[in-house]
Amino acid sequence: MVEAPFVISHEGAVAHLRFCRPHAANSMTPAFWELFPVAVRDLDAAAATRALVISGEGRHFCSGMDVAAFGSSELRPDEGPARREAFVHTVVRLQAALSSLSRARFPVVAAIQGACIGGGLDLASACDLRFVAEDAYFRIEEINIGMMADVGSLQRLPRLLPDAVLREMAFCGRTLRAAQAAALGFVNAVVADPVAAALEAAREIAARAPLAVAASKRAIEFARDHTVAESLEQAAWLQAAVWSTPDVREAMRARGARDVGDFGGLREVR
Repeated sequence: MVEAPFVISHEGAVAHLRFCRPHAANSMTPAFWELFPVAVRDLDAAAATRALVISGEGRHFCSGMDVAAFGSSELRPDEGPARREAFVHTVVRLQAALSSLSRARFPVVAAIQGACIGGGLDLASACDLRFVAEDAYFRIEEINIGMMADVGSLQRLPRLLPDAVLREMAFCGRTLRAAQAAALGFVNAVVADPVAAALEAAREIAARAPLAVAASKRAIEFARDHTVAESLEQAAWLQAAVWSTPDVREAMRARGARDVGDFGGLREVR
């Protein structure tokens, strides 16, 4: 029987995905890479989730790729050109698993304690918000074991960290501690209870108009890879597509009454 790499619970419109292998520092098994993107896509497609919190049980958030995965024939690209060509597809599949977070219509909030290294950092960099404990630390672990990071850190962190800091991590394998990560703006806050802080932020997100939140996330993601002019044009079309007079009126009413708004939801996209 395959050990479950995570469990998902729900509190209203907030989903909570918890890595549940604390005995292995929540390392990412082959099963994780198969099940994780399916779970995220299913939550997104069902349209009931307005925010997702990701946390890890035990001392560490996520220690990256499980050593068992390195025994997979898919991850041994040094056996001829055909094997290397297949290896490319394997890496792309792993990349897509974590990219499911940035493609989801709902924001993703990470609650991080202890180690967030290797694949764990790849995952954290794909989240929208990050709340961390004082003992949290981040490291591009791949360089310390003779390989480059290839599942997202080197592509997303240049937009989240200063260039010199990222290069030091990528080339030297040095550790970024919680306090410095906060000072550099990589994390939202260093807190005593990152799960509680992440859930609080997720509830605030879930209380906003879902169409406006989804469109805001799409605009931010688009702007990272396009010019200001292109992003402004995209924003105009996006606003025209999602504008909801009832949602605007309800938001204004709820704000004035200091009440929770009752907004229209997203549609299923099965």
